[in-house]
Amino acid sequence: MAKLVLGVGASHSTLMNTHWEETTHKAEAERFRDALGAARDRIAAAQPDVVILLGSNHFRGFWLDLIPPFTLGVGECNASGESGTPKGPQNVDVDFARHLADEVVGSGKFDLAFSARLQIDHGQSHAIQYLLAGLDVPIVPLVVNVFAPPLPTFERCEGLALALRDAIASYPADTRVAVIASGGLSHRLPWPDWRDPHGEDEDFMVQAWLDGRQNWSDYDVRRRQIIRAAEAAISPEFDDRILDLFAVGKADELARYTSADIETEAGNGAQELRTWLMMAAIMDYIPAERLAYEAIPEWLTGMGVVVLDPAAAPAAH
Repeated sequence: MAKLVLGVGASHSTLMNTHWEETTHKAEAERFRDALGAARDRIAAAQPDVVILLGSNHFRGFWLDLIPPFTLGVGECNASGESGTPKGPQNVDVDFARHLADEVVGSGKFDLAFSARLQIDHGQSHAIQYLLAGLDVPIVPLVVNVFAPPLPTFERCEGLALALRDAIASYPADTRVAVIASGGLSHRLPWPDWRDPHGEDEDFMVQAWLDGRQNWSDYDVRRRQIIRAAEAAISPEFDDRILDLFAVGKADELARYTSADIETEAGNGAQELRTWLMMAAIMDYIPAERLAYEAIPEWLTGMGVVVLDPAAAPAAH
């Protein structure tokens, strides 16, 4: 039977790649980057045979013509390669992925969408770049809709994670499984609710999300300009509270949050915390070790890294 060996939650930002030299909070940026390296070393030491990679999609692989709440990659997986992130085919453990899909759907608990030709973006490839660098380990990508409302509830995300945990446990091979959640913490993107855009920039964004499936790069220059012009809206108090919940093994309290709660307290970008909740649920909510937290305004985001290690978890948990 498969064994869970490590969980990691890590923020992402392509501005690490494109605007490192322009980052004025250099010490904070270096501490965060070093924490990613430390997490990568922990993953290497855990020797996983496969990594379940939970992440968002920033309208480069999913478009408003079709937005499933959850999509599991069960075949080919290609990364879009924007802003210096990995590009091209990614190594997927197809047998393990299809086992998860069969078990979750067969359980009757979830009608999980799947893709045999999945496109991911930096919502997952940033983690591949920094957390799996140099590691020859296949992935199973799971994309969670966090940007195109109506969003799956945090409670529903937890439920899928628990179904995935059961599916992992039923895998017959002695497979070592790590789980990575990419995204968050607090940040606000200059992105509209697609159902009610206001102004020229928001109209442009929604049009890009509708029409970009075949030519997303045609929209990307202006998209980046709109994002770079945004003012940072980071909430370190919120981020500390969330990280403290992980540290004491109470990340399940995230399941009580609503999308409106998150939007108000931490911005629309913090909706990505759904992936952190799912990772923690798969790992049975064992206490987490905080490797870093830095508020980096130039990256618009509260940047954090945590590790959930069953080997280090209290036996009484």
